Amino acid sequence: MTQAMRRATELALDETTVTALRKALKTTADEVVQAIIDEVPSYANALTGRMGGTIRRAVRTALGHYLDLAGGVATGGDASDAAYELGRGEVRDGRSMDALLSAYRVGARVAWRGLAEGAVSAGLPAEEVAKFAELTFAYIDELSAASAAGHADELAARGMAHERHLEQLARDLLAGARTEVLLASANRAGWPPPTTVTVVLLPAAQARPAFRSLDPGTLVLDDLPDATGVLLVPDTDRAHLLRQLTDRSAVVGPARPWMRASASYARAVRARLVSPDIRDTEQHLVELVLTADPDAYADLQARALAPLRALPESSGRRLEETLRAWLLHHGRRDEVATALFVHPQTVRYRMQQLRDLFPDLDKPHRVLELTLALGLGR
Repeated sequence: MTQAMRRATELALDETTVTALRKALKTTADEVVQAIIDEVPSYANALTGRMGGTIRRAVRTALGHYLDLAGGVATGGDASDAAYELGRGEVRDGRSMDALLSAYRVGARVAWRGLAEGAVSAGLPAEEVAKFAELTFAYIDELSAASAAGHADELAARGMAHERHLEQLARDLLAGARTEVLLASANRAGWPPPTTVTVVLLPAAQARPAFRSLDPGTLVLDDLPDATGVLLVPDTDRAHLLRQLTDRSAVVGPARPWMRASASYARAVRARLVSPDIRDTEQHLVELVLTADPDAYADLQARALAPLRALPESSGRRLEETLRAWLLHHGRRDEVATALFVHPQTVRYRMQQLRDLFPDLDKPHRVLELTLALGLGR
């Protein structure tokens, strides 16, 4: 029992007064509901029909419980529990805390007017009427506080549930879940699917601060292994996103259709493994391609450059340097000479040696293989 309820038992209204007040309850409850409808816009259409009847009964029950206490009658249950559940229900019906408290203020005023008329007509002494007023408002204040607590708790619970749904959606996207799983997960989270998603990797400690400056539809996780955080940014302008992350240790993957966000994530993860200096994966596609399968790349280099590796180290290194310049400058001898700071005749001599080592040097497949093996463009 709350303090106001305990004090109400000390009032000990006589039976005649309590009986008179009980007769006024139905009319008072009706007046309370009508006043709330008239004065609190959020309830304009909410208290009609079955809902109006339910609220009227709730008002009569709460006031009847109070009159039982004031009349010294033992009651079961606690009206504050019902008020708490009322607050939770108001969240489910989409009404704000301000609307709820406004309804209580209006209801308290009208309820007291009805109770005061009943008390005066029953002959309650003026000093007792004042005490009755004080305790009545204290009782309604406690019901109001209980409803406010229920409202706040329901909002918090819903916020936490929503946050969990968003986090699960992010995990499903990163895992490349099936289409039906992603659609259900997005629907459960109330997340409107965008056209594309761009994944950003960054230290876990930077994830939430960066998240707050991005599109409100961005998804965030900050509990991945290795203290890694992930942002899944919807329909973003890439240049603008990179500017927003200027002061962050971020790796930005490519934009992908939202159901293929896992591909953007995989690209960003691989870029971070290739080099800590990569920020925009779109600017490092050559490195990412050449390092996609390290074993395959090592095998390619070993096979393609085998003729050079068989030479003495200094000769092999010199011819490799010439071959690289020749490929970069598309065989233009003067440009190759300028790049190597040698005479064009030296280039001609070295290229003859290279053609002896690589008889099919002018074949497209050989040019491609050597270009990749030498890592040109890396």
